[in-house]
Amino acid sequence: MDYCPHTPDDIAQMQQAIGIGCIDELFADIPGKYQLQKMPEIPPGLSEQEALTLLSAIGKRNQMPQLTLTGAGAYTHFIPSVVGHIVGRAEFYTAYTPYQAEISQGLLQAIYEYQTMIAHLTGTEIANASMYDGSSAMAEAAVLCCKMSDRTRILVARSVHPEYRRVLQTYAWANGYSIIEIPYAPSGQVDMASLENHLADDVAAVIVQSPNFFGCIEDIGPVADAVHQKGAFLIAGFTDGTSLGVLKPAGACGADFVVGEGQSFGNPLNYGGPYLGIFAAREKFLRRIPGRLAGATVDKEGRRGFVLTLQTREQHIRREKATSNICSNEALCALAACVYLAALGKNLHKLAKLNIYKTHYLRAKLLQLPGWKAVFASPVYNEFVVLCPDARTANEKLQKEGIVGGYALAAEYPELKSALLFCVTEMISKDDMDRVVEIIK
Repeated sequence: MDYCPHTPDDIAQMQQAIGIGCIDELFADIPGKYQLQKMPEIPPGLSEQEALTLLSAIGKRNQMPQLTLTGAGAYTHFIPSVVGHIVGRAEFYTAYTPYQAEISQGLLQAIYEYQTMIAHLTGTEIANASMYDGSSAMAEAAVLCCKMSDRTRILVARSVHPEYRRVLQTYAWANGYSIIEIPYAPSGQVDMASLENHLADDVAAVIVQSPNFFGCIEDIGPVADAVHQKGAFLIAGFTDGTSLGVLKPAGACGADFVVGEGQSFGNPLNYGGPYLGIFAAREKFLRRIPGRLAGATVDKEGRRGFVLTLQTREQHIRREKATSNICSNEALCALAACVYLAALGKNLHKLAKLNIYKTHYLRAKLLQLPGWKAVFASPVYNEFVVLCPDARTANEKLQKEGIVGGYALAAEYPELKSALLFCVTEMISKDDMDRVVEIIK
């Protein structure tokens, strides 16, 4: 028997309450050409073998790129086989929130180890058990700064990832905070003069990203000094976590919060998710940061064990006491990051240096082409911006050869017309880069 939760009278009352005459009016914003005019003819069920055969045939029609030169917040890195092997174990893969410590020691220890690694890499004392993604981590940190300081203004560098800034705008709008975007200097880094001019007494937080959206590495120290002199907090972000293997940690440079995207640590791109939000901070913010923290302790017999030490999300405590309404977590993605970092160990430094070498190699080769020019002179990691005679033509040439070209910046930065943002990771060989240059010529 079919189950219908709403009677015709229920439906009529709901329609009247929201001012519509029929259900179809809810879809009025969708252009008619995209609306389903009739129900498709659904074929009868298939056996497992038949379904796999059909789907495999459909999958073969996909034309996957040979290599990708686009980063812009999502990066292709090699993932050791051990990551998938451990993450795919049933006790981790299906594990839910570890409410009962006595039966969740494995997951709690993994979270604890993840937090320890992230705190070490970011130069901070604490890190939570992950956020949705880098943008939500940044926005949560900004809102937290406003609440702690009782100030209402946020300064964010325009060189911060555009999508991060849009998420930040949504959070700020919902909480009644205002945002001012600080321009970038000719170097590609934040304009310090403009930043200092906007540092008023109502500023709660300043947000920079290093490496920023252009791949440029920011000088965090002077920014931190200027921000703290005005009694504000500094939030330092990043988009590619592998940069932490070679750059001086933002926490060690004076940042109060270090937030970013952890997808580069053992998580595949997956068409945009799920990703991993990294949130690290000073110990003095221990009881204010969102999410939860796993801690180490001992049981009554003196044996080491792990527990959920702090839980500040509204699912666990009274809503008025909660510091965040994020009610889920990215524990599986955090576990992948933990395994990835454990597998690489100190080789993360070598990986980061390899990415730098390859980035500079392709940049130098492209700048030898007629009409191609550098845009920013500051040091870069993984990504760089170049001006070219015709960005669209260059990308079309690459696309014909099965290569995803650089990210066109004109849509987000109109002043950078004909500028492309290229990304190079360890997945791209020297021969690949030489071929890219030959195709563009």
